[in-house]
Amino acid sequence: MKNKSIFKVLACLAIMSFNSVAFTDTAEIINDCMDCHGNNGISTEPDMPTIAGASATFIESALFAYKDNVRPAQQSKYRFGDISKAPTDMKKIVDQLSAQQISDIATFFAQKPFKAAKQGFNQALVSDGKKVHEIKCQRCHNSGGSDPDDDSGILAGQHSLYLENSMKDYQDGSREMDKKMQQKIDQLNSDEWQALLAYYASQQ
Repeated sequence: MKNKSIFKVLACLAIMSFNSVAFTDTAEIINDCMDCHGNNGISTEPDMPTIAGASATFIESALFAYKDNVRPAQQSKYRFGDISKAPTDMKKIVDQLSAQQISDIATFFAQKPFKAAKQGFNQALVSDGKKVHEIKCQRCHNSGGSDPDDDSGILAGQHSLYLENSMKDYQDGSREMDKKMQQKIDQLNSDEWQALLAYYASQQ
């Protein structure tokens, strides 16, 4: 009986230790995310998206897209924290994550408030960009691209350079998209795209 009691105590301690390690690992991963995406996921780097405030569904989908090789993972150096760490990419990072960790990370950043990037834009193009958005983008990107609940990502106030790079990935086929989005993007000319960038950047 005594041996059974000792076994139960040891088993409980093992479970507590495992849970503690799992939590620490997830916390470390979140801190690692912030070393590129900024404090609480608010990016100050023009080529790095702000992930704070996006829906958990959107963030999870993005992480699994890297994991499944349907989204290109560009190598990047660390911007904050220990910047002496070797450059990495999203594919290398997500390949180390469990489904539960991905869910926890998505939930953490989804609960943080989005903050629009302070950036320059062409004021003369904003009105045209709004019209293009309402005709070609509004159906999936609600409220001028600012509604996280549509699970399509936040465009309004996102860094223009990041959006430009994303568009290039869509256009060259290296980033997967659904057929409806493909049709809309194929219809955009360069002037319309520049107008869209101005419109999204103007929402500060």
